[in-house]
Amino acid sequence: MKKIAIIGSTGSIGVNTLRVVEAHSGELCVVALAAKQNVRLLFEQAKKFRPHIVCLFESQNAGWLERKLKPLGIRVVTGIDGLVTVSTFLRAEQIVFAMVGAVGLKPLLAAVEAGKVVAIANKEPLVMAGELLRRKAGRSGGRLIPIDSEHSGLWQCLEGRSKATVKKLILTSSGGPFFNRKVDFRKVTSREALRHPRWKMGPKITIDSATLMNKGLEVIEAANLFDVSVDQVDVVIHPEAVVHALIEFVDGSQLAQLGITDMRLPIQYALSYPHRFQNSIPSLNLASVKSFHFYQPDLKRFPCLALGYEAKRRGGTMPAVLNAANEVAVQRFLGGSLPFSQIPKVIERVMASHRPVKNPSLAQILDADRWACGKAERYE
Repeated sequence: MKKIAIIGSTGSIGVNTLRVVEAHSGELCVVALAAKQNVRLLFEQAKKFRPHIVCLFESQNAGWLERKLKPLGIRVVTGIDGLVTVSTFLRAEQIVFAMVGAVGLKPLLAAVEAGKVVAIANKEPLVMAGELLRRKAGRSGGRLIPIDSEHSGLWQCLEGRSKATVKKLILTSSGGPFFNRKVDFRKVTSREALRHPRWKMGPKITIDSATLMNKGLEVIEAANLFDVSVDQVDVVIHPEAVVHALIEFVDGSQLAQLGITDMRLPIQYALSYPHRFQNSIPSLNLASVKSFHFYQPDLKRFPCLALGYEAKRRGGTMPAVLNAANEVAVQRFLGGSLPFSQIPKVIERVMASHRPVKNPSLAQILDADRWACGKAERYE
């Protein structure tokens, strides 16, 4: 039985992880859970999966949760120290990390420093602090593995292969709502930008898909996760979203990972690795797909993708600045105070006024994050 801790258990990744655990209860068990604020769902999860410890980050409902879970012998902790306790829990062999935002960086670093195998679902940690995480993992023997579908695809293609044989890592993108439409970005409304052609997602990631910033962040993530130059990472638009990732070898041949769009697949692979569990999820039917299309992204129309490359090339704290400036710009667009066309321009201005710190500490990364948020709030 592999013992799992889940940080962010009440979000979509956490819920799907528990679905995988439930489907493979003979191979997996939950020993720790953590959530930011959804106390009711966290209680139901704890009652069902019986972990040893749970963390509710926001402490105002912790007393209620403690009273409910005390008869079950489940310990309750809170705050950032509680997240660290769960992420370094001695009985946990693997940590699934799916808590969004900078609040998760400290417990994530603690898990890596404790030598844990950490399966990361959200982009921010590997964008903001990927270099630091890799250094810490190298010292502790910890390991970072991906859960998001594109990076899981790369991981599966790369597994067991010599790095010297690989020329390119290729991420695919659905293209979002605007890649093949002639629209005036100055007039795009939030309603239009939130109308993704394939998936219903949260507003932040949907806008990132519309600007292609999601791929800019994923380029940084791939370079950090697989320790390659950012110039070895390519992006192609693939509207069918069946091919999740490819690698190109030095001889020019390519290898692709394909699958249906269901987050349980990459989650299950991360939890079952180095084995593969059988499951009841429907298989990909290539005959029903019929045709694949691939396009080069237009960096002039979608400069956020180019900004992702630039941030990684400059390195240090610059990716954290990119990430923070983008978060603020997206929120301003959704709030109606910034046109869609100005999102990349605000990010570019914030990056232009930042002098990156090389090999930053966690404190320096968080300082850069706060600084960039302040700058992005003021720029038009």
